[in-house]
Amino acid sequence: MIRVNVLYPKQEGGEFNYEYYLQTHIPLVKERLGDALKGIEVYKGLSGAGDAAETYVTSASLMLDSVEAFGSSFGPHAEEIMGDIPNFTNIEPVVQIEEQLLG
Repeated sequence: MIRVNVLYPKQEGGEFNYEYYLQTHIPLVKERLGDALKGIEVYKGLSGAGDAAETYVTSASLMLDSVEAFGSSFGPHAEEIMGDIPNFTNIEPVVQIEEQLLG
């Protein structure tokens, strides 16, 4: 199992439209990735440790069986999915693919 994390860093002047993201972008991702997508989680950043501000305003985790499954399901739709980002944010996302070791 792998997880593709899409992280939107907090930045000055950064805007994020949660309504569009949750009601339009995430359903688009789900539809395009189809059965390859085993699960998805979306989080809104609240704070860092102690009194620190949140590092990321939003993060999404996409769960798939393998890097290959991600590539074959996301690849054909990458332009469309990535092209939708300006509709909900002006923040450049950071993407990290992770392999589950425990859990």
